[in-house]
Amino acid sequence: MDIERLRFLNSFQVIEIAKKFGTPVFVYSQKEIEKRCEEALAFPNEFGLKVHYAMKANSNYNVLKIIKNKGIGVDASSEYELNRAYLAGFLPNQIMVTSQELVKNLDDFINRGGCFNACSLHQLEIFGQNFPGKELSIRINPGLGSGWTTKTDVGGTTSAFGIWYESLQDAKQIINKYNLKISKVHTHIGSGSDPEVWKAVAKYTLEYAEMFPNCTAVNLGGGFKIGRMSYELSTNLQEIGKPVKELFKEFYSKHNRKLKLEIEPGTYLMANTGALITTVDDIVDTGSKGFEFIKLNTGMDANTRPSLYGAEHPLISVSASNEDKINLKDYVVVGHCCESGDVFTQEMGGKAKTRKMGEVEIGDYVVMEGTGAYCSSMSTKNYNSFPETPEVLMDNNGNVHQIRKKQSLEQIIQNEVKLDFL
Repeated sequence: MDIERLRFLNSFQVIEIAKKFGTPVFVYSQKEIEKRCEEALAFPNEFGLKVHYAMKANSNYNVLKIIKNKGIGVDASSEYELNRAYLAGFLPNQIMVTSQELVKNLDDFINRGGCFNACSLHQLEIFGQNFPGKELSIRINPGLGSGWTTKTDVGGTTSAFGIWYESLQDAKQIINKYNLKISKVHTHIGSGSDPEVWKAVAKYTLEYAEMFPNCTAVNLGGGFKIGRMSYELSTNLQEIGKPVKELFKEFYSKHNRKLKLEIEPGTYLMANTGALITTVDDIVDTGSKGFEFIKLNTGMDANTRPSLYGAEHPLISVSASNEDKINLKDYVVVGHCCESGDVFTQEMGGKAKTRKMGEVEIGDYVVMEGTGAYCSSMSTKNYNSFPETPEVLMDNNGNVHQIRKKQSLEQIIQNEVKLDFL
């Protein structure tokens, strides 16, 4: 395995940010976020393109503002994400709601042109009862999925996302009962990188669109694989988009219907635009037949992906004195949580494994790359009562701004109710 390198930061910037803001701290790059937005907006299409950002990847207000300013909408996965999108300035017609839990108080959103994406027959029924004759989107589980683990596969028989494709006749009965208009068909298969599966699902989704005469758009979801580690391949949007564009052209020639293409990247826009700067808190070993461990001053409370998925993130050592250290060592890198699964270098299933890195001393820094998506937003914050990790943004001029403060103890416990009789 190659030794990983810093992506958008240099060692001097790492040290300066650590000194100014402390560690651990998430750092995001405005320049890198905007670059990924431009790549998504260039996705091949024949009759128009709309990009929604899957805001669950990272919902910081300032991140949302950068993405909004690039002309990208959002996909909200809960009523709380919907309200955060409003706070960032998104209008209802720039938002699609795709939620496992039925969103309450939809009236204003629907009446102002927001797009609701029904993810089950129950949601479709409730929408029909409340909004007869209205337009909406439906999410269909096409029976295929793609993901590097079953936990990142959101299509097929193991997934509860979407209306099962064999239930579409039941869906049509509900649609007809309430005179609903399906203006969009949506599928999303997971976070894998198999282009053949993705193309096949695109073909199936267009076949579903054929079933609904009012359908004007097809949303093929996101899940574009991004290589966090240097040896991992990333999805080439131009390559994967060209055959999909041809499918849309074929659909038009057969049915005389021009369908707009929609995609909803999350990881693609954010993963490699963020880094987590940490400090080496301790170094221990378990003897000649064991391992040498680096203990960081962060853990699964900031990034739970390794514990949850066995996911790998680049780990780059930076000397606190900014000295080049040429010695390489094999380390197992662990977090500060009192939890056996809080290991950043582990195999799927939890077995610890070593990572070759530059030699470190206590007080040096370790930069964890690829933490822009599904890290801060999906963290197990406050486990062991550790505070929420602060965040900073590096603007296009290289200036660094705080965009999330570190929690205080008072903020951690503010919602606890003290009983007088105890």
